[in-house]
Amino acid sequence: MKKIFTLVGLVSTFALSNAQIVINEIYTGGGLLTAVLANDFIELKNIGSTTQTLTGATIQYGPLSGQFTQYHTLPSITLNAGQTYLIQQASDGLGGINLLNPNLIVNVVLNLDGSGPVVGVGLQLGLTSGKVALASNNTRVTGPTASNVIDFVGYGLADQYEGTGAAPSPTFLNSIARISGDTNRNNVDFTAAFPTPQSTGQTLAVGDVNGSNSVFIKNTLVKNNEIIFGNDVQNVQIYSMSGQLVKSNNAKDLTKINIADLPKGNYIVTGTVNDKKVSERIIKD
Repeated sequence: MKKIFTLVGLVSTFALSNAQIVINEIYTGGGLLTAVLANDFIELKNIGSTTQTLTGATIQYGPLSGQFTQYHTLPSITLNAGQTYLIQQASDGLGGINLLNPNLIVNVVLNLDGSGPVVGVGLQLGLTSGKVALASNNTRVTGPTASNVIDFVGYGLADQYEGTGAAPSPTFLNSIARISGDTNRNNVDFTAAFPTPQSTGQTLAVGDVNGSNSVFIKNTLVKNNEIIFGNDVQNVQIYSMSGQLVKSNNAKDLTKINIADLPKGNYIVTGTVNDKKVSERIIKD
């Protein structure tokens, strides 16, 4: 399937090897009581080698079976090669860490049946199953090969998907993320892993402390087997990049934690500072 893009007001068609903006990551557990993040999100990415622009595009959502039901518009987006675009969606409002600097916060959702808009929230994505499409216009997407489809992801038990199978199910702890390129096979292109939301020009999102980007961890590149915190922290939890909890400490007013028992690699550290949840990635070398 070819990908169709609106480029400076014109529609251009590219072979799969050329630059393309695709759905890169989807998180659906936002705001659940034990969720990692406070909001669902959809992340777009230019996985090609040249700058791309989307104009007049929409994000459309459908449940695990049946028609696409809702959508929201996107502003004109220009992404350089490798850049991402983070879209904040709905929340269940019970927990999780706020996204840092999303490129777009959705607060108006339109219904594809023509009924009135839903104001004040983004798309409420199905936790374990559903369909998300990046479309070139606001015409209801009918399937992964519809003429207005730029990219399409069916996950979990979705009745539509690219290729021969759906992407895995996200959870309150894991998003589904693109492994590398786009082979138009959702079950091959996506894997479930700890969410790593990134906005244009930003690195991995870090929890916001008291409205500012306070330093949570002083030594994100860990040496001497210790993580040194920039504030007194409590309820520290450390996750592998696959989302497995590998270490925790529920003590209050922690200033450091020893991770000599963990192998070298990348981890996500979460904790509570001044009654706010925070999160950051570390590297143990």
